[in-house]
Formats: sequence, structure tokens, C-alpha cells
Amino acid sequence: MEYRKHESELMRAWRYAVVAYLAEALEGRVLMSDFSVKELKQLFESQYRRDWHIDIGRRMSKAHFLRYVGRYIRRPPVAEHRLTRVTDHEVEYLAKDTKNDNRLVRVRHSNEEFVAILKEQVLGRGRHAMRYFGLLAPRSKARRWAAVFLLLRQKQRPHPRRLSWRWLRQKTFGIDPLLDSFGQTMHRIGRLNAVAT
Repeated sequence: MEYRKHESELMRAWRYAVVAYLAEALEGRVLMSDFSVKELKQLFESQYRRDWHIDIGRRMSKAHFLRYVGRYIRRPPVAEHRLTRVTDHEVEYLAKDTKNDNRLVRVRHSNEEFVAILKEQVLGRGRHAMRYFGLLAPRSKARRWAAVFLLLRQKQRPHPRRLSWRWLRQKTFGIDPLLDSFGQTMHRIGRLNAVAT
């Protein structure tokens, strides 16, 4: 296709635009990071020198787009099948080395370091992740859910029946809150008004 001929030029233009935008944000003190300014500039330079992988497509069906986006929604930061060893002191898992042809390499972290990495995936109070926007935003669900299931050729399951507070208390604490000391079921019959003394 025609756009495939210009893929490398598009990649370079996109790479320049992103890196220049980040550098400008750094100069304007808009970009916040744990790295120093010098470290960030070195990172921008290294990113500008390497090739970026881009994927250009002329058209994508809605069903294909939903399947594509759906893979990244509610996905944990580390897939469980990538965990190779978990001990009391460290966690070992397979990670993609994006600088070397996406080869899988073993990565080890102490339990504290691993929790710190996972913690970065949890956004602060009041901030929302991708799953709360677009098609899966709370306001969009009611309007578009039927169309989403139709495009995916799936049947929408009915909402589960709401569990009663009595059943939940009984399951959690092992005590039926509506049984009196004689084992009789109590029923609400009304309310007594306070008597002034």
C-alpha cells in the first residue's frame, strides 16, 4: 500500500514530534519526574536515536478495534503465567526486553521492589485509568453496551441477583441476625415513639 512506502518517514516524524513535545514540557517545568533534568535529557536523546515500532493501518472494523482495546483493559501489570518463582524474599518473572527484539528475559526483584513496581500502576485518588474512559465509561455503558455485545457477537449476561444483607451477615459471621434468643425469626412490625419522662 502507498502509506507503507513512507513508513520510515512517518516514524521519524512521529518520534521527533513526541520527543520535542516532552523536551518542551521539561523546559517549561510542566513535566514532573523522579529523574533529574540531566537524566531526562539523556533519555530523550537515546529515544531519539533508536528506531520506534509503529503500526499504520488504513481502516479497522469496530469489532476488531473492540477486541484490540479489550486486551488492555483490566489487565494486571504482570501476567500470572510470566511469574516463574516467588519466594519469601524475591519475585522472578519473564519480561520483554524491548531494546533487543522483545526477547523474554528473567527479571528478579525483592518483594519490596516488586510491590513498589506494582504500586506505580495504581493511580492516585481522583485519577482514572483507561478503563474508565471511552466505551467503558460509566455513562457510556448504559447507552452503548448493547451495541458492543452485538459487534462482538456475544450475548450479554443478566446482572446477578442482589444478595440480601441477612444472607451476607450469616455467611460472614455465621450468625443469623434475624433470629432471637429462642430461635424464632423476628419481623419488623413498627416503631415505638419515645416516651417523655
